[in-house]
Amino acid sequence: MNDTPVAELTVSSVKPPAPAAAESSVTVVPRPGEPVAAVFRRLADELAASAAVPTAMMLYGAIGAHAEITRAMREALGETNWPVTWIEGASCDGTALAGVQVFAVSGRPVTRVRLGGRVVASLFEDAGAQHCLVGGVSPVAVTLPPAAQTQQAFSHLETALDMAGFTLADVVRTWFYNDDILGWYAEFNRVRSAHYAGVKWRTGSLPASTGIGARNPTGAALVVGARAMRPVDGTVRAREIGSPLQCPAPAYGSAFARAMELDLEGGRQLLVSGTASIHPGGKTAWVGDAAKQVDLTMEVIGAILQSRAMDYGDVTRATAYYRDAADKKHFDRWLADHGLQAMPMVHTHSVVCRDDLLFEVELDAVMRA
Repeated sequence: MNDTPVAELTVSSVKPPAPAAAESSVTVVPRPGEPVAAVFRRLADELAASAAVPTAMMLYGAIGAHAEITRAMREALGETNWPVTWIEGASCDGTALAGVQVFAVSGRPVTRVRLGGRVVASLFEDAGAQHCLVGGVSPVAVTLPPAAQTQQAFSHLETALDMAGFTLADVVRTWFYNDDILGWYAEFNRVRSAHYAGVKWRTGSLPASTGIGARNPTGAALVVGARAMRPVDGTVRAREIGSPLQCPAPAYGSAFARAMELDLEGGRQLLVSGTASIHPGGKTAWVGDAAKQVDLTMEVIGAILQSRAMDYGDVTRATAYYRDAADKKHFDRWLADHGLQAMPMVHTHSVVCRDDLLFEVELDAVMRA
C-alpha cells in the first residue's frame, strides 16, 4: 500500500511587481476583544501593503475553533494557496487564536507543491539561491504507532522536497510538533537520528529545529515543517552557528543545530532553534523556577545573537512556548525590563520536550547589508 498522496507542482498566478526579491515575516496576534475575522483582515492588509505573497504560515489556535479560524482566514485571504502548519499552540488568555506568522516574499513568482490536493511547499528564487518552505506535512495513516507515523511524515517531507527540486540534505530548518511529546520523545529522537544517519547535509551540519508538544487538526502523532536552501552560485551559503552558552544538542541525543545562518539577498538571516533553560552540559537548569528559566533562556539566545553581531532589535519572528500559561507573566516582565514589548512574538500554551522545562523560545533575526 502506498501512503504517499498524489503530488502536483504548480506555479502561483500571483507575481508581485516589485523589482527584487525581499523576504519578510508578518506576525499578527489578537488584540483584546478582537474577533478572529478582524485579525485575518489585519494580516491581509499588511501583506497587501508590501505586495507580499505568502510562502508558508504557522497558525497557533485551538482545535475546537478550527472551522471558525479557517473560515475567517479564507474570507480575508482567499484560497489557502500556501503551506499551513496548524498546531494547538493554545493562547495564554483563553482566546481561540494565539497568533499567526506568515513567511512571505515580494518580487518573484512562487511555485507551489501539492500533496493530495493540498499545498505543502512553496519554492522561490532570489539572486543567489533557491528556497523551499514546507509546512503542514503529516502522516496519512494516523492509527499507526507514533514511530511509524514519524517515518511516514519523513517520507512525505522528502516527496515534497523532491517535487520542488530539493533533497533532505538541503534542509536548514525544521519544526516538529508532536502530540503527547513526553510520552514518546525518546522514540521520536531515535527515528529522527536513524533517518538522518545517511544524509550528507549540504551545509555539513544538522538543521536548526524546534520540537514542541502540541496537537494538530488531523489527529496525527506529529506535523512537520521545514525550510531548505540550495545555492545557485558560490556567493551564498548556510552555516551552523553554535551557542556560546550551551553544548551542541547531539551531545545529549537530539539531532539538531542550535542555530543556522543563511546568506540572503541583501543580508544575513539567523534561524535560532527552540531554546530553553539548559546547562552547558545538557541538564535542565532552574528546575521548578519559571522566572529563572526565562532569564537563562533569553541570556542564551542573546549570546547567540551577539555572536553574529545582532541583538534582539533584529528579531523578525519569535514564538514562546509555556508549559503553564500563567508563567507568561515572567516573560512579560523580561520583555518590559528590556524594552522589547514590541518584538514580533506569539505566546503559546504548549508542552516543551522535557517535563521539567517550563519555557522555550524560537526566533529568526535578520541583519541587512
